[in-house]
Amino acid sequence: MRFVAVLNRDGGTLRTTDLEAFSTRMREILDQAGHSVEIRLVAGDEIVDALDKAAASRSADVVLVGGGDGTTSAAAGRLMNGKKALAVLPAGTMNLFARSLGIPQTLEGALAAFAEGEIKAVDVASANGRPFVHQFSIGMHAKMIHLRSKMEFGSRLGKMRASLAAAWRTVRNPPAMDVALTIGEAEVLTRTSGIGITNNLLGEGHLPYADHPDGGVLGIYVTLARERRELFHFFLNMARGKWRENEQVEIHQAEKVKLTIRNMKSKFVSAIDGELCKLDRQTLIEIHPKSLLVLVPKPSEAK
Repeated sequence: MRFVAVLNRDGGTLRTTDLEAFSTRMREILDQAGHSVEIRLVAGDEIVDALDKAAASRSADVVLVGGGDGTTSAAAGRLMNGKKALAVLPAGTMNLFARSLGIPQTLEGALAAFAEGEIKAVDVASANGRPFVHQFSIGMHAKMIHLRSKMEFGSRLGKMRASLAAAWRTVRNPPAMDVALTIGEAEVLTRTSGIGITNNLLGEGHLPYADHPDGGVLGIYVTLARERRELFHFFLNMARGKWRENEQVEIHQAEKVKLTIRNMKSKFVSAIDGELCKLDRQTLIEIHPKSLLVLVPKPSEAK
């Protein structure tokens, strides 16, 4: 296969990686398996243009991306409904979409898996037309990302510490949102501190990612917790992957959901795959089954 690799030197763990040495190792691993690769190292403000060019390239079968969640999400949006496959390096903080695809969690392990991998089709979701591969969220999660964005950190560990600090501040002063969810013929009216809508249902017993990335349904998670004690239990169960046993979460599933904010006088934002976005009064979230080709490890190699 012919690879075009787009590596965001300012994104995720690549910020602290020797990219020249890593590029050499990438060539070695893929060349030994009979593939070819063109590597493009770009700055964060160049990533959109680089992904556009890679998606439009006639000399590529696979676009391999490395960076944070935003880089992966942007690449998926450009390759959706196309003939090129996406290969995702685990170069972010949590690498939730990469985990969902069964990709090994070291850079070299991922490259070795890609060298012998196979292409399959998985789902992508969208919020008012904007594609995402993991989650659209409002309320607590979006507030945490907003608070974290004001903190300084220079490493993966630093980002995790900043996330914990932002989570603590959010628990101490959680948002309250009046929301209407239209799911099929039903309308759910609720006052909530947060809603997450995921590209497929989250698996149990591990970090929040989907076990079946081609399941064809949205996971809709409405946080019922409001008091500080309830919020602590919510976060504890979330960290342990206890969704169905979590009394502080109401779970729905659907192929399409309309979310309406009923108290728009307050200033709220949304988060899409970890990136802060403007929150419209109404958001239509949809699943697009098997709309993205991805390069994944063969079943015996998946971890």
